[in-house]
Amino acid sequence: MKPLTPHDAASRAVAAPAVPDREDTSLHDEILTRLRDHIVEGNIPDGGRVPERQLCEMLGISRTPLREALKVLASEGLVELLPNRGARVRQLSERDLAELFDVMGGLEALAGRLACENITDAEIAEIERLHYDMYAFYLHRDMHGYFRVNQLIHHKIVEASRNAVLQSAYVNFAGRIRRIRYSANFARKRERWGEAMREHEAILEALRRRAGNELSDILFNHLRNKRTAAVEYLTAAVPAQSEPA
Repeated sequence: MKPLTPHDAASRAVAAPAVPDREDTSLHDEILTRLRDHIVEGNIPDGGRVPERQLCEMLGISRTPLREALKVLASEGLVELLPNRGARVRQLSERDLAELFDVMGGLEALAGRLACENITDAEIAEIERLHYDMYAFYLHRDMHGYFRVNQLIHHKIVEASRNAVLQSAYVNFAGRIRRIRYSANFARKRERWGEAMREHEAILEALRRRAGNELSDILFNHLRNKRTAAVEYLTAAVPAQSEPA
């Protein structure tokens, strides 16, 4: 093989693709996570404009990385981009919620059945660990921690389906209802929260036994109960928002 000359080496160096800076990637992920949490936790009202200047000051960033993060959140269905007018938080109707939760219930039911066919012992152990983390948050009435781990458990089950199309569809629909699920969790009565924990105990038990049909039914009914809670929250919140100050 002919040795490289200095000219050849220089040419190849120029032609080599740029490697993304790990620090830049990490910063982007951090901005995205903080912005997503800020919106999910209800700091901007449904249908409200995203206050870019205020968020830039809060996050200590310029408009460019903020807008890049907003594009990602728009792809998740959490916000809507307005041509030349920034972005606003996506507002869902009662019908939107019912339809989205029905689809999510079907997706999770299928994911549960496939997960029982494909999941590894290590993955079950990881979900079990997350379950007890979630239970600890429940006992301490820490809704933020509970919601974060709860969502992670559902994502882990979907990942264990080993179905890329299903995973992509799930991420798309989950993003659209993440905010209302969080708000409905805060508004739920204590007994409903306890009921949700018992449902998760049943989810874990069925997963341990790899009982696919049973887990499928449990997850579908679990999402149906979440739909009921979300619609109740929405119908209670809309009149309150329309009342004069």
